[in-house]
Formats: sequence, C-alpha cells, structure tokens
Amino acid sequence: MLNFTDVTEFVLLGLTSRKELQVLFFVIFLMVYIVTMVGNIGMMILIKISPQLSSPMYFFLSHLSFIDVWFSSNVTPKMLENLLSKTKTISYAGCLVQCFFFIALVHVEIFILSVMAFDRYMAIGKPLLYGSKMSRVVCIRLISFPYIYGFLTSLAATLWTYGLYFCGKTEINHFYCADPPLIKMACAGTFVKEYTMLFLAGINFTYSLIVVIISYLFILIAILRMRSAEGRRKAFSTCGSHLTAVGIFYGTLIFMYLRRPTEESVEQGKMVAVFYTTVIPMLNPMIYSLRNKDVKEAMDKVITKKFFTK
Repeated sequence: MLNFTDVTEFVLLGLTSRKELQVLFFVIFLMVYIVTMVGNIGMMILIKISPQLSSPMYFFLSHLSFIDVWFSSNVTPKMLENLLSKTKTISYAGCLVQCFFFIALVHVEIFILSVMAFDRYMAIGKPLLYGSKMSRVVCIRLISFPYIYGFLTSLAATLWTYGLYFCGKTEINHFYCADPPLIKMACAGTFVKEYTMLFLAGINFTYSLIVVIISYLFILIAILRMRSAEGRRKAFSTCGSHLTAVGIFYGTLIFMYLRRPTEESVEQGKMVAVFYTTVIPMLNPMIYSLRNKDVKEAMDKVITKKFFTK
C-alpha cells in the first residue's frame, strides 16, 4: 500500500548545491530582478504619462509589462531567499499559490501576445478602420479575456495539483513549484494531472499561436501590397519587437510544458525556466523600447523635461 503522508512543506533543490555558485547566482538574479522591475514599471509609467503612446498598441504593452512584473515577482524573491538560506523550504500552501499564479500569468501573457498580434493586423491591414474598430471599449474587452480565462484555467490546473499524493517525498528538483517536477515526485494522482497539463498546454499554446500566425500572414499580405518602401519599412519595424517577444516566450514554454515529465526533461526544463521566469520579463521592455521609435522619442521628451528644463 502507498504511504499517503500529509506534506506540510517542500524543499526546493534550486539550481545548484555549490555554495560559491549560490552566492554568484544570488548577485546575478538580484540584479536581473531589479532591472526587470525598473524596466517594466518604467514602461508602464512612460505609457501612462506620454500622450503619443495612447494608441491601443501601447495600452496592451502596458498590460504586458504589468504581467511581467508579477510573473517575475512570483518566482524570483523566493529563489533569492533560498539561494542564501540553509533550509530552502516552501510551505505546501505557498507551493500551491506559486503554482496558481505561475499558470495564470503564463496564460494571461500568451493571450496578451495574441491580442497584440491582432492589434498589429488591424493597424497595418485596416488603417482607415483602426480608430473605430479598436476603440477603448473594444480594447478593454480584448484585454479582459486573457485575465479571466488565464485565472480560471489556472484554478482548474491547481485543483488537479492539489490532487497529487506525495509518499514522504518532499524534495522538488527545481527553484520554484513547477508542475513537471511535482508530477515526477508524486506517487499517486499523476495520471489526470499529467495529461490535463499536456492537454491544456497544447490547446492553449496552439490556439494562441494560431491567432499570432494568422494575424501575421494577413499583415504580410498587407505589407506586400504597399507601394511605399518607407511604409513597408515602418510596418516591419513595428512588428519586429512583437515577433521577437513571441518567438522567445513561446519557444521556451513549448520546450518546458509539451513534454512528458522525466528526470532528463525536468533537469533541462529547470535551465530553460531560468530564462522565461527571470530573463524574458527583463528583456521585454528593452525589446519594445530599443526597437520602437515612438517609445524612444517619448523617453527622450520625459528625460529632457525632467532634467534639462527649468
């Protein structure tokens, strides 16, 4: 018979057991976390105070930055704490909460990226109708779907995680409470959890990616029909940032969640998870600011007004 013991806390094995590397990782990830917070919060403030960044594109971008702040904050502070702590534990309730917000925020982000792709199609493919079709009310409705759907999906997925049984095993081979290592560690209740994870990840990643691909096919057709070389260059420029963010985010998530949990996949996934939980939230504001003329001009105006005018 299986020994179903009540688990009150887990031990997060983290990225490494070597003390010297733990200190180094702490310094690196603390710096990354600070840059992430400054970059994303700065982006939200810039969009809020800059009249030239009032289009739907920047409304959605502000929500992407908002999600990145919470996405990083859900994982990084606990990881930093455990890098310097001897116990490296997380409570059972804390683990479920971390799972819930992680799954919710991942789904919110992938569908925000889909909404942003649709917005780019409307702006480039139907510029004369863009103002009326993408009104403030429409934008609020479009952005509401990722939040509602993401958190409802996460609630169901977390309830299945709650159904896992752990027979005295409390060591999670990861730096946060992720589904694959939890499934690998559990001794019962894994069948439903594993296949619902693969099903939900497959369906939601595929559906959101199809929206992105179809939007960009229509964008490409619209760009090829443009007679102006300058118009084509500007259209490609506005899409480049979004395509970069989509490629990086989807690529890492598909590598992590569309494979059955094994010792090898969990270990590889841990390395990939570093990228999408800490690095991508830091890169997003850089991608959209360095490649976007409007953002750079708005930033220059704010800096000039703040520091160089009396």
